[in-house]
Formats: sequence, C-alpha cells, structure tokens
Amino acid sequence: MTPPLLTLTGLTKSYPGVVANEDVSLTIAHGEVHALLGENGAGKSTLVKMIYGLVTPDAGQMVLNGKAFSPDKPSAARTAGIAMVFQHFSLFGALSVAENIALGMENPPKMRALAQQISKVSDQFGLPLDPSRIVGDLSAGERQRVEIIRCLLQDPKLLIMDEPTSVLTPQEVDILFETLRKLRDAGTSILYISHKLEEIRALCDTATVLRRGNNVGTCVPRDTSARDMAELMVGTRLHDPERRDRPKGATVLDVKNLSAASHSAFGTSLKDVSLSVCKGEILGIGGVAGNGQDELLAALSGEIRTKRGMISLDGRDVGHLPPTSRRALGTLSAPEERLGHAAAPDMSLMENAFLSAATRKALTSLGFANWGKTRGYADEIIARFDVRTPNNQVAARALSGGNLQKFVVGREILQDPDVLVVNQPTWGVDASAAAAIRQALLDMADAGKAVVVISQDLDELLEITDRFCALNEGRLSASVPTTELSVEKIGLMLGGAHDLETANV
Repeated sequence: MTPPLLTLTGLTKSYPGVVANEDVSLTIAHGEVHALLGENGAGKSTLVKMIYGLVTPDAGQMVLNGKAFSPDKPSAARTAGIAMVFQHFSLFGALSVAENIALGMENPPKMRALAQQISKVSDQFGLPLDPSRIVGDLSAGERQRVEIIRCLLQDPKLLIMDEPTSVLTPQEVDILFETLRKLRDAGTSILYISHKLEEIRALCDTATVLRRGNNVGTCVPRDTSARDMAELMVGTRLHDPERRDRPKGATVLDVKNLSAASHSAFGTSLKDVSLSVCKGEILGIGGVAGNGQDELLAALSGEIRTKRGMISLDGRDVGHLPPTSRRALGTLSAPEERLGHAAAPDMSLMENAFLSAATRKALTSLGFANWGKTRGYADEIIARFDVRTPNNQVAARALSGGNLQKFVVGREILQDPDVLVVNQPTWGVDASAAAAIRQALLDMADAGKAVVVISQDLDELLEITDRFCALNEGRLSASVPTTELSVEKIGLMLGGAHDLETANV
C-alpha cells in the first residue's frame, strides 16, 4: 500500500496557562481533502502552524512522505512541498498581482516570465486572473486567487487552507471548490479548515475533530450530518437560536441620502444611502466584500464624516458627532477587522474592555481608570460569551480569531446599546459560538433594541433578520421582508439588479 503523505503522532504544544494541542495524531493520504474541525480555541491554528514551520512542537513527531519532518520556518515547509493560504490575506494593495506573488517566492523569475506562469496556472485551474492588475482593485474572491496561485506555483504536495470561503460569494465558492477538486484529482492533498459544515460535507473526504486541544475522533463528512459534526466539536447538544414574534416600536435610527468618501484608496464610497431601523427590529445588510460595508459602519459609528445626508438617533441629528459622543447616546458598533480596529492587538483583554466601555460602563473615577471595575467587566464578557482564555490579562492578539470575535461582540452587547451596528458578527467562529452570538442579537431585539447586521453569510441573515437590504458599489437597495426572500432574489440584489433610485427603507 502507498504510505500516507503526512502522519502526525502525539503532537503537543503548550503555552503559559493553556495546552493548545495534547497528543494529537492524524494521517493525511495522497490526493485527499482532509477537514480539520473544532471550536474556536480547539487548537486547529496551532496544529497547522506546526506543520507549516511557524511553531515548534513540544513533543511528538511528523513524517512527510515516509521521512521525518520538522520544519523550523515556513520556507523549510515550502521547500518540502507544503503551502498555506491564510484566513487573512497578506497582500499589498498598491502592487500588481505579479509583484505580490514575486514577494512570496524564494527566487522569483523575471516579471515577464512570472506573468506567463501566472496566466498558465490560472487557466489550468480555472482561476482567471490578470497578472498586471493592481491588487487593491480586486474583489475579495480575486485576492484569494492571488494567494492560491502563489501557492500553486510552488507545486505543493499539501495545501493548507484556513477559512477560505469566509469572504466569498456562493458563485466564488463554486469556482474555488472546482479548483480544489482538480488539485485533488491531480494528486495534491488539501488540509481544509472551516466552520461551514455543509461545505465540509460537499468537499471533504475525511474530517478530524479537535476539542480543547485533543483529537476526539474522525468521520466521513458526506455520511455525517452538519449537526452531528457540530455536536462532536462541542461535546454537547447544539441549540438553534430561537426567534420570537415581537412588536416593532418607533424608528430609532434613521439615515437619509447619506454619502461619504472612503478613507482607503481602494475603498468604496457610500452613495445616497437611506435606511431606517425600529426598536425591536434587526435589519440585515448583505453584500460581496468590498462594496462599502466598512464605510457604512464607519459612517454610522462616526469614524468618518459624511459629505451629504442625515443620520438621526431618536429624532436627534447625530451626523456631526464623533464616535465617543454617539456611543454615549447609545449607538455602538463592532467592526469586521478584529485586530487593529475592534481591538488593540498588544493590549490585554481588560484594557480593550476599557477602551470601548469606559463611558457606558462608568469605568473611570475622578478622571482615572477604575481597574477593579474594568477587571470585573472583562471577566463578565469572558464568562457570558465563553471566551477561551486563561485570564483577562492575555493580549488580544494571543486569542484565536473566533474567541476574539466573541469578546468584541460581547463587549458591545453587554453595554446595553439602543442601536448596535455589527459587521460580520460570526466571522470565523464555530457553530456553537455562532448560535450563541445570533441568539444574543435576537435577545437584544426582543428587549426593544435596534440592530443592524452587516454580513456576507446569507444563512445568517435569513435566520435572524426581519428585513434585508443589499449593498452594491456603495449603494443600498430598498429593503425586503426577509420572509419574502428567495436565493435567486438575493443573488440579483447582491449583483446590483435593483432600482437604486427608488430605495425606500
């Protein structure tokens, strides 16, 4: 029999106060799509970092193609035939596709020859991409193609993919899966990390499940339901969010004819956006990444000033107010970018709790930070939203993406806002945590609060929202009751096929 491509035996890695992986073993066959599943903080990222040479295991061994394998840096892993596409793209927006790819190569060829290689590989695997295009002008799906092609030019034996569909449209997911199946059929193995369990069922041959750093079992995804996989991940029964009929109150957030320029050279300016949200209502805003989502949240939170239009809260004009003043009045927000925007990476969780909640939670006394009260608030967030961390002194950057997301969203919800605007509330979180966050948003609406959910997860929007709008090239469509939506209608709206001049929400 042909030996497996990669065998991990007893891999263990500990950090101060936490065991990230404990005696983890798994096997990846040649030409196999192998899923790695687990809750946030289960140890998935640490495991793949050991395979890719970013982290050194404390114990255990790896065998690649029958030979001992212990990469001390990513370049050693790449030389051995392992490539990785990270969840967060590492691209320079001002450079071309070819220039970005060259930066990731040990010995790049001349630019003309590299452009020819890029075109050949992109045609071969159905990933159309112009090597001369500036990356800042690309969609999220096209940027991911840059990352994938950069890996494919290495002719990898194993391709590791971390949450590859989190910013893709359904059509782009189909293209990606077709590419991955071609790679599999050509003999490349794929280690695939995702919280989207139906995608796992559609794509993957085998799944290994981690729970709190331990391997708790394997399964064949196509023979296992998404619920069964989710319950294996969390070790308990999974509860779906509960929707209740609730009366709608008066309009609390009203936006009319809002226009605002993006602060980013490659961003999308808002154009004549109008929306309204009532007490006890969740408004969903969908759209392909890069169509003005970040700018809309920034305009509503006060981070960018508007060129034209009106923003009112309970009938009061707040369009001229900065973020701190809007937060004091009850409009809170949780942006998509966790590190650097929603949280200061090198500050502790306690300090990050203070940055956002100092005013609404009264965390100061006589002009000084009340660290005792702040510590209690940080611990409340950690407990209420099941943030997996040793303590509140851990730096934000040390948390897994999903656990930091739970902390950021929980920090805002527990401040009891009148209006909450949240962008990608469950991005990168596991099924159990996603259900908990969605339930918390539903509970807010049940309590008479107004919620705006900006998301690329259509299932999420269909599950929890009352009305739906589509954002396309900075313009917002008219709203449609979520109960009247079909997948076909959503697709048309996301593509901009609606009457933008008569938007009335």
